[in-house]
Amino acid sequence: MIQPISAAQGMGSSLVTLDGLSNIAGPAALKPNTVVESGFGTALATATQNAVGVMHKAEGVSLQALQGEVEAREVVDAVMNAEQTLQAAIAIRDKIVSSYLEVSRMQI
Repeated sequence: MIQPISAAQGMGSSLVTLDGLSNIAGPAALKPNTVVESGFGTALATATQNAVGVMHKAEGVSLQALQGEVEAREVVDAVMNAEQTLQAAIAIRDKIVSSYLEVSRMQI
């Protein structure tokens, strides 16, 4: 698996306490007062993994369509969702690159 954010993993992280957010949907539901490690690198890694998951799902649905197992509408929905996810990932990448270039031009 590609690890595109390995450079961001060294960034600082902080601890966040979640109060009253027991109904969060996700791989594991969080209970109130759960301590979660968060930071820019963690958020970027999660977003990247979600984007890759959407791409894999669209690829799988496309292959199922070739085998005649799913309808064309499902393929279109999956591919459109993957396209939107890819466009968002590209926009985030562009913002990160432009931010890096702006910081690199700052005088110390």
